[in-house]
This record gives sequence, C-alpha cells and structure tokens, in this order.
Amino acid sequence: MATVTDLKITELKLSEAEGGKWGMVIDQDICTGCQACVAACAMENNVSFVGDVDSGYGRSMHWIRIERFWEGEYPEVKMTPNQPMMCQQCGSATCEPVCPAFATVHSQAEQLNLQVYNRCVGTRYCANNCPYQVRSFNWRDYERPEPLPNQLNPDVTVRTRGVMEKCTFCIQRIHKAQDNAKAEGREVVDGEFTTACAQACPASAITFGRVDDSESLVSQLIKHGHGVKHLEELGTLPNVTYFKGG
Repeated sequence: MATVTDLKITELKLSEAEGGKWGMVIDQDICTGCQACVAACAMENNVSFVGDVDSGYGRSMHWIRIERFWEGEYPEVKMTPNQPMMCQQCGSATCEPVCPAFATVHSQAEQLNLQVYNRCVGTRYCANNCPYQVRSFNWRDYERPEPLPNQLNPDVTVRTRGVMEKCTFCIQRIHKAQDNAKAEGREVVDGEFTTACAQACPASAITFGRVDDSESLVSQLIKHGHGVKHLEELGTLPNVTYFKGG
C-alpha cells in the first residue's frame, strides 16, 4: 500500500516530467559588465525606476545586478571577472519557509522559486533570509511619467508598494513557449526561447535552458565540470552555474 510520502514523490516526479527544470549558465570570463542584461530585465519585467533619492538609501529596484570585485592595492588594482547576480532559483530556498503568507513558494511544475504578489504582506523575512540578497522591496508606488507606461509588458504584473519582487527566470516566456508547444503537440525545443537577460547579452555570456534535458546546451555546459554554484556550501541547491577561469 502506497504511503503519503510515496504519493508525494510520485507526484513530484510526474510534475518534473511535465514541466521540466530550468537552469542558467553564466560565463564570467566573457562577461564585460555592460549591464545590458540589467536594462533588458527591467524592460521585460516592468521593474520600476526609483530615482536617485531612493537609490541613495539603497532602495534601488533591480532583479539582476553586476557585482564587481577588485584585488590588489592602489595603484596596482586589478578587476576580477564580473559576476551577474540574480535569484538563483534554489531547489532548497531559504526564503520559502520563513514567509508567513506563503507568498514565496516552489513550483513543482517548473521547479522555480515563485513570488505570488497578491499574497505578499511585506514582512521582508524572505529578503533577510536570502544569502544572495537578490530580492527587492517596493517602498513606494513609483511614478511612470508619459510615455513610459506604453512600454509596460502586458504579460507581467505591475507591482505596487509593500511587496517583494525578484527574478523569475522570465516565467512568462516559459509559459508562452510551453503553450505554443502544447498547441502544436510537441515538447519545447532547446533554444526556442530564452530569458531577457540572455537575449540582450552582446557577449553571449548567459545561457538558459532545460537542465533536465541531457541534450540541451545548458546541460552540456554544466557537464564540463569546471562550473561552480554560488554559496553552494549552504545547501540551497542553486540552479545558476558560473564559469570562471583560473
């Protein structure tokens, strides 16, 4: 007789087979730090522009940032490879168990860490518990002077003040590709779509795709073996792999 645990495991396997599992590879050696990914992410996901005053208070709104590290002492200073940092879509996310409103949940279908905006009550527990510091809090209803409202993406919710937000691996693009593939009676083809940041990167430093597909480009890159997961020792099971030369 099947136990409750067996049923949950079976359900998880079925959901993984149906929706797949998504991941990303970032090659720091070829990233130029141009921040085209930051701009593309803001446009695709309706990220607000907070202005210089709030930015000065550390309230900037970005779902992806470019971390720059320096080594040596002046004047012999050398910049190490740039590190684009977004939500790592952890398999065991530390932000999920601390949310009292269940606003940050794990999708079994896509195996992504989701943010349900209409549940969020703004406790910011998730941001405090995130080791990657990739969550942003809406401090205000930021104004969008004309004609900026015309560029809003209708596929993405426009968030209001008092809620947390973060990178979603452009889940609206994932769903659109899945719907198109389902209508045509096929699976989503590798390279059929990608995230806004990967699409905008002029150096092709970001690769996105299904990691559960052994033939996908992102899977082949991960198999090279010299990639690392950021803060992997914490056991969060991140789904973003970084390549960095010696």
